[in-house]
Amino acid sequence: MFGFIAGLITANAGEWYIHKYWLHQKGKQKDSFWRFHWAIHHKTVMQENFKDSDYNKNWWTSWNPQSKEAAALIGGAVAVSPLFPILPTFTAGIWFSQWNYFQVHKKSHLNPEWGYKYLPWHYDHHMGPDQDKNWCVTFPLWDYVMGTREHYIGTEKEKKDIERRERKMQNRVVSNNEKIGFPKPSLS
Repeated sequence: MFGFIAGLITANAGEWYIHKYWLHQKGKQKDSFWRFHWAIHHKTVMQENFKDSDYNKNWWTSWNPQSKEAAALIGGAVAVSPLFPILPTFTAGIWFSQWNYFQVHKKSHLNPEWGYKYLPWHYDHHMGPDQDKNWCVTFPLWDYVMGTREHYIGTEKEKKDIERRERKMQNRVVSNNEKIGFPKPSLS
């Protein structure tokens, strides 16, 4: 059991590091493989108010940001697989974390209300004023450890930003003729 928990903690540290240094630092470079994250995923999420409708595409049949994300996770799983004979529960913890990462990241961007409620740190990462904070997606452990957790949900800044976006988008209609909605804080 200790090995599995150590695998979860290690994977969360890897999630923080990879998101910060590969997906953002390298992702901002025009010729980088990781460019898809910054140039496409972040842009789409801002345009769709935390949603990323690209997750509706079949990532097995096209080379898009979601298939690149899946390929990187599979590559990571293969890279740690030699550890399995020596540290099976540790490796299983890492593999579980990689699977969970893809599942919750996808769900948060297909169901923004769910993401707002259950992954507020990830909403803060995308919709907050500093997209170079809140690197963890599944759980913000390493954001707290590294001092990069910045709260946005429930702040006066978020309220003003939502009002500004609603005014800006008031007359914009998406292709299916529905107004774009914004996740709202729960009143409880």
